[in-house]
Formats: sequence, structure tokens, C-alpha cells
Amino acid sequence: MTATKTNKPLKRFGQNYIHDNNILNNIISEFSPKIGDNILEIGPGRGSLTKLLLEKVENLTAVEIDTRVIENLQSLSPSLNLINDDFLNIELISIFKLTDKKIRIIGNIPYNITSPIIFKLIDNHNLVSDAVLMVQHEVANRMTGKKGTKNYGIFSIILNYFCEVKYCFKVSRNVFIPKPNVDSAVVRLQFKKNSETEELQKIFIKTVKASFGNRRKMLRNSLSNSIFNTIDFNKCKIDLTKRAEDLDITDFLIMSKFILINQK
Repeated sequence: MTATKTNKPLKRFGQNYIHDNNILNNIISEFSPKIGDNILEIGPGRGSLTKLLLEKVENLTAVEIDTRVIENLQSLSPSLNLINDDFLNIELISIFKLTDKKIRIIGNIPYNITSPIIFKLIDNHNLVSDAVLMVQHEVANRMTGKKGTKNYGIFSIILNYFCEVKYCFKVSRNVFIPKPNVDSAVVRLQFKKNSETEELQKIFIKTVKASFGNRRKMLRNSLSNSIFNTIDFNKCKIDLTKRAEDLDITDFLIMSKFILINQK
């Protein structure tokens, strides 16, 4: 589609449209949609991915904030459940109830709100099965960061607690209109079923964030400047002279359980 005054990508919505069919097909192949899946596409834009999904599934919901493309998207199929809104405003329970099946999510998501989108999925992890997302390449590296690397931090720790995270493939900036200043990557999130209570899971997220409050400082200093500054961590089994980047998920869980017991 030729960009015009009415349909050219808008910077405020973080719009960059893919024009390479090979990349689109690779994304669909990685996602592997099945006919009975309950699928939600974030930001369909001009509908390049949407068309391919409609060929394979019966239950497709698309959430698009840009009113200019709604008429075109509606014309793709009468079976498309199209929601003209910001994805961050959507109650995912309403999508789940359409089929009473966990939601599978796909999308070339706006890079300026990647973190809020990811954390919305985490907050709704009991409703979401998996997600295949296009993100900035740098963000993909942070999402999959391993302990001992510069990419290991809040994002990778929290994500890898709730999900199996897979870096799928890199995508050149040259396949987008307009061409962004960065390369991209496709990642897959496969949500886990964790045995910990919802209360502990929420504390886990807060614990990780608090511990990285001063990344280069000892845990003792970071925690003393955090929302947990009234808790005496001296009896916690974690070495407080370590830095947050030296801990793994198990360590953060130990700290979270200690906080849960001692904050009551």
C-alpha cells in the first residue's frame, strides 16, 4: 500500500510496517497458529500479518489504536473481532472468555511501549499461553540475557521466571516502512505454570526491581534504599555483599519468601 496523508505510519503510535513477505511468513511459521486457537494480534496496522492469520484460524481478535486503518481491517473478514483501542486498555479476561481458551498473542508491537506491553502479559500470565513478538534487537537481547552478561537484569530475570524465552531471529531495519534507526528481532514467550502463590509472584517482581535499584552497589545498599527498607535482611540466606547481577532466579525467590514472611 502506498503511504498517503491518511495512512502513512505515525511516529506517536510507533508504527513501522513490514513490507517483506519472507519475514511475515517466518513470523507465522514461528507462531504456528492452529485453527481453534484463541489469538490476539497487537497492532495489526495495514493487516499484513492479519491476512495470513485469517487464512489459518477461526478466532482472531485484533487490537488497533489507529482509527485510519479500521475500515480496511474490517474489510478483511467478517470473522475478525476488531477492537479500536490501545492494547494497554484492554481487559484480557474478555478475550479469554470469547472461547474459554488461553490467549495466544502475536504482533509487531510499538517499540515505545514494549515494557508496558510485556508487563501487562506477565500480569495476565494465567490467561496467556504464549506470545510471538517483534521488538527492538537490543530489547530482545535484554529479554534473553544470561547471568554474567551485560544484558542480564530486571527484564531478563522477571521474564525468565514467568516464561521460557526464545530469541527466534533478527530482522533488518531495511524491511520496514519507514525504516527505523535500529534492527529488530522476533522473540517467543512460552508462559510457565509456577507453583508459587500470586502474592509471592508479585513480591518477586518488586524484589528484583528493588535489588537493581543501584545496580553497581551491594544488595544491602540497594535494599536499604528501596520499598523494603524497613526489613532486616541480616537473617536472609542471601549474601548481602553481592550485587543483584550476581544472583539467579532461585536467589531472588529466597529473598522474596523472606520478605513475604517478614513484612507481615
